[in-house]
Amino acid sequence: PENMTFVVNAVYLAVAILFILGLKAMSSPVTARKGIMQAGVGMILATAITFLYPNHEGSGLLFFGPGKTINLILTVAAIAIGGGVAWWLGKVVKMTDMPQMVAVYNGMGGGAAALIAAVEFARVTSERGGSLGPIVATLAVLGALIGSVAFAGSIIAFLKLQGIMKKTWRLPAQNLVNMVLALAAVVLGVTIVLLSANASSNPLLIVALVVFFVLSLFLGVILTSPIGGADMPVVISLLNAFTGLAVGFEGYVLGNPALVIAGIVVGASGTLLTQLMAKAMNRPITNVIFTPITGEAQAGGGEIAGSMKELSGMDAAAMMRYAEKVIIIPGYGMAVAGAQHKVWELTKLLEEAGVTVKFAIHPVAGRMPGHMNVLLAEAGVPYDMIFDLEEINDEFPTTDVALVIGANDVVNPVARTDKGSPIYGMPILDADRAQSCIVIKRGKGAGYSGIENALFYAENTSMLYGSAQQAVAEIITAVKTLI
Repeated sequence: PENMTFVVNAVYLAVAILFILGLKAMSSPVTARKGIMQAGVGMILATAITFLYPNHEGSGLLFFGPGKTINLILTVAAIAIGGGVAWWLGKVVKMTDMPQMVAVYNGMGGGAAALIAAVEFARVTSERGGSLGPIVATLAVLGALIGSVAFAGSIIAFLKLQGIMKKTWRLPAQNLVNMVLALAAVVLGVTIVLLSANASSNPLLIVALVVFFVLSLFLGVILTSPIGGADMPVVISLLNAFTGLAVGFEGYVLGNPALVIAGIVVGASGTLLTQLMAKAMNRPITNVIFTPITGEAQAGGGEIAGSMKELSGMDAAAMMRYAEKVIIIPGYGMAVAGAQHKVWELTKLLEEAGVTVKFAIHPVAGRMPGHMNVLLAEAGVPYDMIFDLEEINDEFPTTDVALVIGANDVVNPVARTDKGSPIYGMPILDADRAQSCIVIKRGKGAGYSGIENALFYAENTSMLYGSAQQAVAEIITAVKTLI
């Protein structure tokens, strides 16, 4: 009905405004909570108004009318199950496991987009004389390809982040295999578009679709499998952009403005974030995908001179208690130990003693964009104490102590000095230029990327071994005796 179509489109316009306002608000930690609420209200509206969506013939509603009861029951059940699982996960998943959850949600979005294409092709093949039309079929195929890659790639990312898939898996002639598979998927996609012009009379379409989806999923697996931990923040952001793009294409296929808008917003923001992440590592996105840091590539200049020097919690406490300025650099080691609250407790003690304390965050610290910012905000660290690399790097030469908590590649000086290193040219936090540097680390091994860190061997660096939670608690106890 025309009136209902107008109401649905008017609500979708309001949803688009809420999505954009929400995304804008999320650009600042101060307004991020409000932005999430705005986007959430928009999603609820978009979901609710879909129940009043016209059917394909435009003669009634998609979910109401004769023979539509099963559609309504299945949809409500799916929303209840999916919403219930998401609510439960939001309650029980630890902040340290948030990258894994983001990867899974990315994958679900891409997989849903691919399924939309599959269902649409199944619908027209079941209708005598049915056809999607060349433009719609092309967008459906593109969305299916990108969505399948995003789904499979996100599952691999989840397995890596969760520690289930501990090693990188690289095929011989990996890039050649990638290109052949991608070309085969494109050829199959073109074939599907041509066959779909007369879908109901061409059984080859079903075979082509099955092979196409298998190839697309396998392409997502082999593209992501070789990528190591150092590149994971960029990969998560890139897969997020893929999911948005796929959802936008399938929104056009369904004629659903809300999906088109949501896909465009997610795809555009994900693409921009991916570019920022790649820039922060000084690595082109093509290098991340085709020449990833796998953990097998080590610093190319041979063994690092010097030795690691261990210190006690009391020594670390004294160095910071009597310093004028301390810069704290958190990394994934802080996250996995859940030490952010202890770090904030230490910060308050030092400030009470007259020490100036600041936090330095590298754009790719942790295992997803903004990981450290979220953890520090959860612990109650004020936003005005947290600084990005560009804002704080010039302060390290005038800093008495740089405290590195579980960070590795983002403070590795070989990025400036060793042209043979895989991370050469990556902007780093200049912890080595502080007067003294204390590194809290669980053991003596290399970090998540597998690259040895020259900072640990520097003359002005001392190592405090143990989990971040334990080590910071030890420092706190010692600082209290000095105040």
